[in-house]
Amino acid sequence: MYDVIVIGSGPGGYVAAIKSAQLGLKVAIVEKHAKLGGTCLNVGCIPSKALLHSTHLYHLVKHQGDQLGIKGKELQFDFEQMIKYKEGVVSNFNSGIAFLMKKNKIDVISGLAKFTSPSQIEVKEKSYEAKNFIIATGSSSVELPFLKYDEETVLSSTGALSLKAVPKKLLVMGAGVIGVELGCVYHRLGAKVEFIEFLDRICPTLDHELSKEFQKELESQGLTFHLNTKVESATVANGVKLTTSEGEFEGDKVLVAVGRKPNKEGLEVLELDIDPKGFIKINDAFQTTKYAHIYAIGDVAGGALLAHKASEEGIAVSELIAGLQARVEYAAIPSVIYTSPEVATVGFTEEELKDLGVKYTKSSFPFKANSRAKAMGADKGFVKILTGEKGHILGAHIMGESGGELIQECVLAMDKRLKTEDIAKASHAHPTLSEALKEVSMDKPLHM
Repeated sequence: MYDVIVIGSGPGGYVAAIKSAQLGLKVAIVEKHAKLGGTCLNVGCIPSKALLHSTHLYHLVKHQGDQLGIKGKELQFDFEQMIKYKEGVVSNFNSGIAFLMKKNKIDVISGLAKFTSPSQIEVKEKSYEAKNFIIATGSSSVELPFLKYDEETVLSSTGALSLKAVPKKLLVMGAGVIGVELGCVYHRLGAKVEFIEFLDRICPTLDHELSKEFQKELESQGLTFHLNTKVESATVANGVKLTTSEGEFEGDKVLVAVGRKPNKEGLEVLELDIDPKGFIKINDAFQTTKYAHIYAIGDVAGGALLAHKASEEGIAVSELIAGLQARVEYAAIPSVIYTSPEVATVGFTEEELKDLGVKYTKSSFPFKANSRAKAMGADKGFVKILTGEKGHILGAHIMGESGGELIQECVLAMDKRLKTEDIAKASHAHPTLSEALKEVSMDKPLHM
C-alpha cells in the first residue's frame, strides 16, 4: 500500500512524486510511455527550446554577422545535427529524472494505469493500492477529423520536432504559441511559413497591443499570417492543400496546432465530473469533486496549460496530502513565447481590466532606449506594466530579448504584493536589460 501513487511523469507528476517523497510519504509513479518526463520533456517544451536556440544562433549570425563584425565562409546549417543535439538534451533530462526517482526511493511503474476502483489501479495486469492518487496525465494535440496526423505530411507538434529535412513550404494551422514557435524554427532555416488562423489576431490570450506588435515583428522577419480564415477541407497528396474561407493554400507539410485536449484514458471507471471543455473538475485543494483522496493537477485539470503551473500544483498537492498548508498564486504565473524577440506576460491584460471595470495606469518603456539592448543589437520591443490605484502591479507584458527571464522580477513583485516604486528604488546593474523594468516603474523614466 502506497501513501501516494502519481499517474503521469510530466512536470506536474514527477515534481509531485519527488515532493511527496521528500515529505516522508511512500510513493510510486506510473508512466505509460517508455521514458519519464511527459510531453514537456520528450516532445514539447524542452526539445522545442533546443531547436529554437540552435536556429536562433544560426539566424542571428546569418543576418547580423556582418553588422557585429563576424565574418567567415558562407554560413550553413546541419539540420541532422540540430535534431541530434535536441535529442541529446532530451536524453540527458530523461536520465536525470530517472536518477531523481531512484534517489528519492520512488517506485517507477511502466505502463498505462487503469483504475479498477477508487482505491486501486491496474498496470499490465498487476494491481496497486494507495491511500491517495494524483492524476497528472497531461494533454495532447487536438486532431481534426478531416486532417488526421500521419507525422509525415500532417504534423502535430510531436512530428514537427522530428522532421528529417526542412520543408520548402510549411503551412501552420493556428497562430498560437506552439504554432508560432515551431513556425519560427523552420522559417529561420529557409522554409516559407504561412499561418492560417481562425481568430482575428495571433496568440489571442496576449494583451491586444502586445499581440499586434508581435505580429508586426514576425511579419518583418518574413512570416505570413492569414487571420479570420477558416479551414474548410484538406487534400493530402504529394503535399497538402487546404481549402479555406479565403481561398486555397498549398504546402509540403502542414502543422496542426489548434489546441490541446486532456488525457483521460484509464480513468473511466471513476466517472469523474468533467467540465464543458473536457477537463477534470477539482476544488481549491485539487481534489476531484467525487473523491477526496483522488487529486488532479496540470493540463488534465484545466486552467493555463503550462509546465510550470503543473509543477507548482504538484508541490502544493503534495504538501496538502502531507497535512501542510499550501497555495498556488495563479495571478502570478507567467507565460513565455520563446521566439526572437521573446514575449512574456504575467497577470491581467488591458482588455481584462477594462472588462472587470478596474482602474489602472499603463506605463511603457522601449528597448531602443535601453543601453544593453542597443549594444546587443536587440532593441526591438518594449516593457509595459499595468498598475492599480495603490501602486501594485496588475499585469506586466514584455516583448524583447530575454523577456522570459525579465518577467520574473514582475512575477516576484506580484506574488509578494510589491509596488512599482519598490522596483524603481531597487538598484539594477548597468548596463542590463533589466534596467528597462526600473525605468518603466518610475514616475518619469530617465532615458525617454
